[in-house]
Amino acid sequence: MITKINESLAQQIVDTVKDVCGQDINFIDEEGTIFASTNTNRIGDFHEIGFQVAQTHETIEVKKESRFYGTQQGVNVPIFHNGSFLAVIGISGEPELVRKFAYLAIRITKLFIREQELEASNRTQQEQMNYIIHALTKGEITNREYLYECLQERKLDKKQKIRVVIFKLKADYNIANRSSFEQKLFQMFDTLKLPLYTYHYPNDYVAMINEKELFFSLQILKSFAQDNNQILEVGIGSSHELLQLKHSFESAKIALKSLERTGQNIASFDQLDIDIVLGSLDSKIMEHYLEKTVASLCEEDKELLTIYYAEDMSLQKTAERLYLHKNTLQYKLDRIARLSGYNPRTFKEAVVLYIGIIMSK
Repeated sequence: MITKINESLAQQIVDTVKDVCGQDINFIDEEGTIFASTNTNRIGDFHEIGFQVAQTHETIEVKKESRFYGTQQGVNVPIFHNGSFLAVIGISGEPELVRKFAYLAIRITKLFIREQELEASNRTQQEQMNYIIHALTKGEITNREYLYECLQERKLDKKQKIRVVIFKLKADYNIANRSSFEQKLFQMFDTLKLPLYTYHYPNDYVAMINEKELFFSLQILKSFAQDNNQILEVGIGSSHELLQLKHSFESAKIALKSLERTGQNIASFDQLDIDIVLGSLDSKIMEHYLEKTVASLCEEDKELLTIYYAEDMSLQKTAERLYLHKNTLQYKLDRIARLSGYNPRTFKEAVVLYIGIIMSK
């Protein structure tokens, strides 16, 4: 029985609830410390009202005129499971508007907890797959003996090389059509004879592909991604042994993130270069870098630099492509240097701007 919500589960829950209501969500422990939040800057902060709720086990609503340390306007509700206090969940916003989402968050939390308990206690085929994938991709192997037993039942060698593939439905996908999509997806999984796959709420499906089968599988994956390019994104992770699958899972997420820049809908971690670095950066660091480099440039300047770099910094080729006189192009590049503080015509400073252009897309 679960008696505590870990940080990973709490973060998954707050992200899920925010997808529904659009408000910032916090998970607060019995000491009043925020340990999961949609606003990562608040993680580790003390939440005075959350602490009071944890001590009294009573819901507290904070109105605009209220003033408490580390607290914003919103609703703070205690969460219990089988009679035991787990945590406080707080939702920012006007209480009248967000109160319903607080109770939705409780229901979602209990669903997540129930799912984890089922994975740990039941041994049906699908639940066993869920347990294996969760344990391996999250690196949370709490019962190694049971995990090895599951792998043995499925004839999976701990030393074999596997890749994680994440299939992500786009946020605007009509949830009413999910069952028909799942049918096509699972048929494709059966065609590939994938050893393990599962669904991750709310929009992700996670599958494992044997490295030896990758060449054959890749053709089918690309075809499936192309057929569903309006609703689906696919990220293929790097190759690792089963017990190191967390690294493949993380690299698959980086591959997915790279699609935001390329406009494509399938990417393999092995084919990435600078996106490996960018995909690992904290959003605040990226914002700071953009502010320092290309924030002063207009969209026309950024487009000029994009073409300039695509033409290997050739003035002649860039001028021809933009239908500009070479002197005009040089003037524009000098202007960009004055505005940004970085000269796009020298290699080192051009790299600085190039990274900023990629980040800004």
